[in-house]
Amino acid sequence: MPRTPAENERIRQATREQILKAAMELFFTKGYHATSIEDIARLAEISKGLLYHYFKGKEDVLAALVDVRLNDLLVVMNAAAAKPTPVEQIRHIAEGALDDVRRQPEVFRFYLNLFTQPRLDPIVAKYSQKLMDEQAKQFEIQTQMFTELGVANPRQRSLYFSSTLQGIMLMFSTYPNTYPLDTVKAQVIAEFCVEPC
Repeated sequence: MPRTPAENERIRQATREQILKAAMELFFTKGYHATSIEDIARLAEISKGLLYHYFKGKEDVLAALVDVRLNDLLVVMNAAAAKPTPVEQIRHIAEGALDDVRRQPEVFRFYLNLFTQPRLDPIVAKYSQKLMDEQAKQFEIQTQMFTELGVANPRQRSLYFSSTLQGIMLMFSTYPNTYPLDTVKAQVIAEFCVEPC
């Protein structure tokens, strides 16, 4: 019996995700330039030809990884913006970021690694810059949430909030078995998700 279009699409998506997961692991452990298409295909357990069916080359794979991250960021921020109050918006951002790092600590480590790659590498720098540009846009939206919350110096508060989340995500992704994420998450919510006095 032939596959249904829905089953074919499910298989295509699963294969694409398998390729991206393998590429992320290799780019993180070996570096972008030291990783070959053959390496990615081998780790993904597919043929090199099949990989080329999904992606034109290694840069296309990196671009897809960045697009996935940008989409994840926009999903959280758009859902936060749809919340009725600034307190709920900020809480959604905190919970979204910390729940995401709990599910996928290796993803956070990969993107942190991408941000810290040398700027002299034009390919990696291009995609790192794309991520930074979108994060800067989302930071402005987040700052507006703190403005609407009525805090003193909303830009500084937003920066402190982002820095706190980044630090927590770094600690959890480094020590996923021992870091008290739930306790620290509760502290973040208690500190940032309240109306000012």
